[in-house]
Amino acid sequence: MALAATMVFSACTKDLDRFPVNDLTPEKVYANADGYTKAAAKMYGAFALTGNSGPAGAGDIAGIDEGTSDFLRLFWKAQELTTDEAVVAWNDPGIQDFHNMNWSSSNPMLQGLYYRAVYQITLANEFIRESTDGKLAERGITGAAADNIKKFRAEARFIRAFQYWVMMDLYGNPPMLTENDPIGVFYPKQSTRAEVYAFVESELKAIEALVNPAKQGDYGRVNQGAVWALLARLYLNAEVYTGTAKWTDALTYAKKVIDAGYTLEGNYRHLMLADNHQNTNEFIFTINFDGIRTQNYGGTTFLVHAAVGDGMNPSEFGINGGWFGIRTTKALPQLFADASGNTDRRAQFFQNNLEINDISKFADGWAVTKYRNVTRTGVQGSDAQGNFADTDFPLFRLAEMYLIYAEATLRGATGGNTTTALGYINALRQRAYNGATTGNIIPADLTLNFILDERGRELYWEGFRRTDLIRYNRFTEATYLWPWKGGVKDGRGVDAHRKIFPIPLTDIISNPNLKQNPNY
Repeated sequence: MALAATMVFSACTKDLDRFPVNDLTPEKVYANADGYTKAAAKMYGAFALTGNSGPAGAGDIAGIDEGTSDFLRLFWKAQELTTDEAVVAWNDPGIQDFHNMNWSSSNPMLQGLYYRAVYQITLANEFIRESTDGKLAERGITGAAADNIKKFRAEARFIRAFQYWVMMDLYGNPPMLTENDPIGVFYPKQSTRAEVYAFVESELKAIEALVNPAKQGDYGRVNQGAVWALLARLYLNAEVYTGTAKWTDALTYAKKVIDAGYTLEGNYRHLMLADNHQNTNEFIFTINFDGIRTQNYGGTTFLVHAAVGDGMNPSEFGINGGWFGIRTTKALPQLFADASGNTDRRAQFFQNNLEINDISKFADGWAVTKYRNVTRTGVQGSDAQGNFADTDFPLFRLAEMYLIYAEATLRGATGGNTTTALGYINALRQRAYNGATTGNIIPADLTLNFILDERGRELYWEGFRRTDLIRYNRFTEATYLWPWKGGVKDGRGVDAHRKIFPIPLTDIISNPNLKQNPNY
């Protein structure tokens, strides 16, 4: 692949637009339509891969352990290990900081996530810069080939917007670079959270009509459904980001997705299996994994392996062994009236010790069995050795849109209908109860607290919980505790500045325009 060269960073924001360090130039990479397709593949592939030689050996980001540069593994840790939904037994440098809520600007995993987001932004910026009408004309690319590249260009703007949403949500006030900034030594100015929010919003609205219609195009490529879904998520949290609520906008864009013809996959337990690429009716935008073609120790390979340990049979998960790592606190199974999974089939647990007396012991805390590297018929994924998973990861799926519609309605969104909201919630619950209506709720049950709990039941371990708890003012506050929150067995409140992570110290040192987030 044309962009299969390692991107080299000096751990500083001034280098974010540095081109791959070898004899490749834009003129060579983008000489023809095939080159653009390969560059777009690398841009998408950076969601699932850490480099170009499998799990190790040619990492995208220099100066960091390749294992701490995978997007999904690091995003998941930041969003889940900091909450009531997950703990980890390991003692890798910085990993216990998440649940202890005592991370610093030198945390290697927060650095890795930051630079992975920056790396993907860099790829998108380069693609956008090289795919203008003028560049295409200059290279003699016309007709259908040019039209496809223009679609890729809009998708690059989405990928960039998504990663800026990640940066804004997690780090608050990151620097920003676009295709209009100079390449090479450059010190970008710091952006406020509100400025990043405005940029993401404007970019998504600008490309809405430029990408494929919802439910059309290649599986795993951006279409209108993904654009609307990210807008709905952005607006749901607008009050956190900007101080101004946007409930009506959240509802509007969630409804756009719902009305586009997406439908729920019939069986909840089919959502996170090795053949979940079949879930095209519910999945809106996915990170695609393949046990042969996307080998790394992050992504869903991590989510399957790390959740298997004491007393569990790895073959049932389509893997060659467990990593004895991640499991949940009792707060998650206690969201279910019946945590056995016999009634609400979303409850997928292996029951070890419910109480966590020692975080370093995998058997303390229930294991989560949601992610598996087996098909619906029980066949192991494509990697015969059982090392790497085929399970795709949905960044957006229809169920989230149902929940956004319901929450926005309860928060006073114009146009919201409580009967419709109730119908969406009961559709999720009927699916969970295997088609039975015994789990349905009545209008009096539909409250904001119920929605938060229902999001926990429906979306657990999918990277939502930290953002949800912050929106509900239950993340750092002492009014809501869970086991080992803040490093204390019974939980404790922590300082409010923990609602955003610090900008990595490496960037603070390298770029004189950057100011660290408060109290770090």
